[in-house]
Amino acid sequence: MAKSRLKMSNPWHLLATGFGSGLSPWMPGTMGSLAAIPFWYLMSFLPQDLYSLAVLLGISIGVYLCHRTAKDMGVHDHGSIVWDEFIGMWITLMAIPVNDWRWVLAGFLLFRVLDIWKPWPIRWFDRNVHGGMGIMVDDIIAGVISAAILYCAGHYWLI
Repeated sequence: MAKSRLKMSNPWHLLATGFGSGLSPWMPGTMGSLAAIPFWYLMSFLPQDLYSLAVLLGISIGVYLCHRTAKDMGVHDHGSIVWDEFIGMWITLMAIPVNDWRWVLAGFLLFRVLDIWKPWPIRWFDRNVHGGMGIMVDDIIAGVISAAILYCAGHYWLI
């Protein structure tokens, strides 16, 4: 029922569903995370400060578009809303030490594990923050933790 309220002609719905990747009947969050990778690849050519600015802009817009889409659907954080996965992946992949598919795969797997498992403090934010920020914040934190782990792993292995 909630998916029937989505209109892909609505730019907020299109972005919130990760250009339709969140409409997958099979693991929409994972599909959204995968769909974020080609966009990350294009963004990886930006200087680090512009990349960071793009992520901050994505977070700012994401709070509104996730809130708006959830309200339109009548369901808070419906599985088809995956813009938060896009942002989490982009944050995670900021920290890979070299642009290599193995590091991208490691980042993807690490982010997905943390996003699904939701260990503390991710779980606390997921349960206690509401609205558009509530949809976004757990994935932002999962992305930051994943990025920190990748950064440390890269520093240890590439010394």
